[in-house]
Amino acid sequence: MTATAPQHAGPGVRKTPASPAAGSGGRSGTVRRSLFRALPVSPALVLLLLFLAGPIVYCVVIAFTDLQLTGQAQESFVGFDNFTRAFRDEAFLNAVWLTLVFTVLSSLIGQNTLGLALASLMRRASKPVRTLTGGIVVTAWVLPEVVAGFLLYAFFRREGTLNAILDWLHLPSQNWLFTLPILAVSFANVWRGTAFSMLVYSAALNEIPKEITEAAEVDGASGWRRMWHITLPMIRRSIGTNLMLNTLQTLSVFGLIWVMTRGGPSGRSQTLPLFMYEQAFQNSLIGYGTAVALLLLLIGSLFSVVYLRLLRTEV
Repeated sequence: MTATAPQHAGPGVRKTPASPAAGSGGRSGTVRRSLFRALPVSPALVLLLLFLAGPIVYCVVIAFTDLQLTGQAQESFVGFDNFTRAFRDEAFLNAVWLTLVFTVLSSLIGQNTLGLALASLMRRASKPVRTLTGGIVVTAWVLPEVVAGFLLYAFFRREGTLNAILDWLHLPSQNWLFTLPILAVSFANVWRGTAFSMLVYSAALNEIPKEITEAAEVDGASGWRRMWHITLPMIRRSIGTNLMLNTLQTLSVFGLIWVMTRGGPSGRSQTLPLFMYEQAFQNSLIGYGTAVALLLLLIGSLFSVVYLRLLRTEV
């Protein structure tokens, strides 16, 4: 019996396309694999939606109502009245200005500059000096905010440490928490938060190849020229990240200022977090206080957008 040879399609014969069932089976398999890979992170996603997204959505809702803590049977929708009231409130505008002053002085200038200076100096110091300096600075950072506030209150008060030193030096003293309250709380925030910037810049400076700085030194570049033309451009991304994190943290500082001045005197150190707390929990205006909180969130978002755009820019 002779076997029949298999027939081969000629060049002019079109091949039969794959059935749709095979393609749909491949897509369903891809979907199943994606779902299986997302399964381990699903508990974290649920927690984020429950404890982060949920409260944010609820705050957005009540910011458009006249919800109060006391003396109200039921809240009502008021639209943008809380936001227009804020921009007509001189106390709110004063809090916005003081928040910007506090952020610029203590974060953009104070923590950032002092942290970079300490990191640069500790890079050239001996190991015992680095250990001692780092321990002192980090200790101020890990202290609870309330404890740090009491320490700085004892330092700046009328009978405090600073005036005792000035009297010993026969220099004029004053009540710093009354005459210069925003400067006093800004200094306190610098004292407490510089350690974070120092650690960030220490890690960034250690990543700079020594050959580059040594070559610039051989070429006769001074310390300032090496810092400006070599060090700062090479740690640009670390600077942007540090500025963004420090700014967002400084915008939300509450306990430090509350312990030292409670926003006084006469609102001269009342930043937005303290103003929000006063309106929501002391004046019982939850809707208005929540609207102020959303405006503070908007300010932080604007700072973040600026820093992220700067990080994209190439040197």
